[in-house]
Amino acid sequence: MTIGRGHALTDLIAAGGRSFSFEFFPPKDEAGEAQLWDAVRALEPYKPTFVSVTYGAGGSSRGTTVRLTGRIARETSMLPMAHLTCVGHTRRELEEILEEYAAAGVHHVMALRGDPAEGPRADWTPTEGGLDHADQLVELVASRGQFRIGVAAFPERHPSSASLDHDADVLVAKARAGAEFAVTQMFFRASDYFGLVERVRARGVDLPILPGIMPILNLQAIRRQGELIGTDVPADVVARISAHDGDPVSMRAEGIAQAAELCQELLDGGAPGLHFYTLNRSKATREIFEKLHVTP
Repeated sequence: MTIGRGHALTDLIAAGGRSFSFEFFPPKDEAGEAQLWDAVRALEPYKPTFVSVTYGAGGSSRGTTVRLTGRIARETSMLPMAHLTCVGHTRRELEEILEEYAAAGVHHVMALRGDPAEGPRADWTPTEGGLDHADQLVELVASRGQFRIGVAAFPERHPSSASLDHDADVLVAKARAGAEFAVTQMFFRASDYFGLVERVRARGVDLPILPGIMPILNLQAIRRQGELIGTDVPADVVARISAHDGDPVSMRAEGIAQAAELCQELLDGGAPGLHFYTLNRSKATREIFEKLHVTP
């Protein structure tokens, strides 16, 4: 079940449905674009609630993101959600990008502050004439009345945040500015996700929060990513993966098994769905779905 301009994710969840969604990133060359479209076509039969396309810091992939989301809107049955960040843009430039999205038939936006060009742990400096926080971007997008809005959430502390409670306050501010749902950064403990949900609910906000899933197919790669974004790879997860060191096939299978276990625990605990970071490939997501008995 997809969400159209008049059918919110919140309606789907209120009706007892579950959201399954996929994230892609703009490829750098023709081979990468072919790989992306192979993944899009392979995942389309699962009828995702939406698919999101990331947006490079400082506008590095602006044209590609607009083009890809427009093509998904035109050529597939899937609903595209375009990312938009504050990084490197003035308010007027952000408004121009929103106009481009609307003209391309894209009416769902993931509104993010975004990371500095030097990485998520670098000091944040707002662009002159731009916006300082994601809730300001949410307000800007919401003011146009053309878009449904998603935002980011952090089950573990954001690298620049003072505390988990501060992260919850930030998410609540984004909800009150007009966000309809959130997608979390990747994580590996269900308790981190449920803790975030509890903190947000304790603040009187019933925002649907979709857990973001990235299976561990390569332990070194996921550790590097985790260090960048402030995600901890738990010792028990490392131990299970490391037991297959030297055998990439069995290591990959263990990563898929662990991701499926996490997904099942999240769904059993009441998560409203799952959002998969696909890295522009479909195989791992399809293997997780098979273990969850989710069929096209």
